[in-house]
Amino acid sequence: MVETEIRDLIRRELPHLIAEDPGIRDFILRTVSEYYTPRDEFSDRFDRILAELQRDREEQRLKWDEQNRKWDEQRLEDARKWEEQRLKWEEQNRKWDEQRLEDARKWEEQRIERERDREESDRRYNSTIGALGSRWGVCSEASFRNGLQAILTESFGVEVLNLQEKDPEGEVFGRPDQVEIDVIIQNGLVIVCELKASMSKSDMYTFDRKVAFYQKRYQRSVNRKIVISPMVDTRALPVAEQLGIEVYSYADEVRV
Repeated sequence: MVETEIRDLIRRELPHLIAEDPGIRDFILRTVSEYYTPRDEFSDRFDRILAELQRDREEQRLKWDEQNRKWDEQRLEDARKWEEQRLKWEEQNRKWDEQRLEDARKWEEQRIERERDREESDRRYNSTIGALGSRWGVCSEASFRNGLQAILTESFGVEVLNLQEKDPEGEVFGRPDQVEIDVIIQNGLVIVCELKASMSKSDMYTFDRKVAFYQKRYQRSVNRKIVISPMVDTRALPVAEQLGIEVYSYADEVRV
């Protein structure tokens, strides 16, 4: 019988022998025990493996949970830091805005102050110039009047009067005031002069009222009305012509 036939015979008969013959079954178990783990031991080993796998899975789950917790904490920490940084940026921007507004306010105050100082300086300058001009005009009028009086009186025997008359009725200025009138008299000829640094249209009318006031006060007719001024408003010239006033200005012309 060849080896192949023996193996086939064993495969065919062995299950019946194991089932019917306890001795053969024990022999077979003892023989294969070196190669196979008994059922109880296998079950115990399998349970241990399952327990180890379960333990490993639990440990791995705990590790993942811990890692997730750390990631959540890190995300929360990052979010907190970003929120803190955002608040800091907002605070910084607020301070910059406040600083810009404060700088703008200060610049505006300084601009207004400079403008006020400039206006005050201009006012003082104009006031000073006006005062100097006024004083210069008064001094010039007085100087010219004194010089004219000296020349006419001493060289030509002409009477030159500078009258300071009260006008209680306000005939000249529309209210009670003192009226200054320069009068030149020679051989019955009466000339009333107005010496001013400048003459306007209203000044012409005022001068004409001075002449009328003098004639009424002294009951004397005025032969000539003369204005002597380096600056005469062109609008005053037609008035002078209408009122019969001679005008001597910078052009050295006479308007009758």
